[in-house]
Amino acid sequence: MGITKTEGFTKNQNKRALIFKALGHPARMAIIEMLLKRQACICNDMVEELPLSQSTISQHLKALKEVGIIKGEIEGNSICYCIDEKVWNEMQADFGKLFASYKSMKGCC
Repeated sequence: MGITKTEGFTKNQNKRALIFKALGHPARMAIIEMLLKRQACICNDMVEELPLSQSTISQHLKALKEVGIIKGEIEGNSICYCIDEKVWNEMQADFGKLFASYKSMKGCC
């Protein structure tokens, strides 16, 4: 199978796909929910609450950080993660428009 062709799609379609891919794992959804609930979280706290190892959680955090959904700051020996408010608001507006564009098609399927 060949390399996935992304250049045939809009910048926004590619961006949405990357975000959905980053959110496409239950561990990452749990991390997002934890950050939303606490408004900030230190990685060591996640290890105590999630059924995953420190290294696995770090990989999931990296995936979320790469697409910009979360950001992190070093505090001593730990990194404190939180939702990136700017990106979150952009996602909310973009996905809101996407979902709002659906028109019910009675009698279809």
